[in-house]
Amino acid sequence: MFRPSFPLLLNCLTLLALAGCTTSPTPAYRAEAFEAETPFQFHSELKPQELCDYGKRALLSQGYEVDASAPLNIRGSKFFQPQTDYQVQLRITLVCLPTGRDSTVYANALQTRYELKSGGSSTGLSVAGIGSISVPWPTDKSALVKVGEETVIDGEFYRRLFVLIDTLKN
Repeated sequence: MFRPSFPLLLNCLTLLALAGCTTSPTPAYRAEAFEAETPFQFHSELKPQELCDYGKRALLSQGYEVDASAPLNIRGSKFFQPQTDYQVQLRITLVCLPTGRDSTVYANALQTRYELKSGGSSTGLSVAGIGSISVPWPTDKSALVKVGEETVIDGEFYRRLFVLIDTLKN
């Protein structure tokens, strides 16, 4: 009868443990529900062009830089700096489409996070026979580095935007 040896059993358990560590994370798209009611849309009796004009005014009134080169597709962006070494860019896209006798504006906000990363440098001097020496060289090589990006899914955020758009049309 075959009896597994302890080293063989230990190797098998180690391989199983390592295999468990290499499994990929669950893809984020699996949680996507594609529900009919979402916070990303607002219905209005206005024509699409008029609705997007009010959307553009809403973004401009809040300090967003607006690119309105396409009349039914408005893009706005604004920077925030909550800390000295941390910056956030908020980009909002508004798309206005006809829906029967009225129109719908679809909004999407993307939040991009940046951190200030600084890298020092050093210089080295090497002399044959004596050796080498490395001396830190004071330079400021700070740069904003993108550390994350995500779609804003907070329904209250979009509700406030749509209330402002609705208020401006009155």
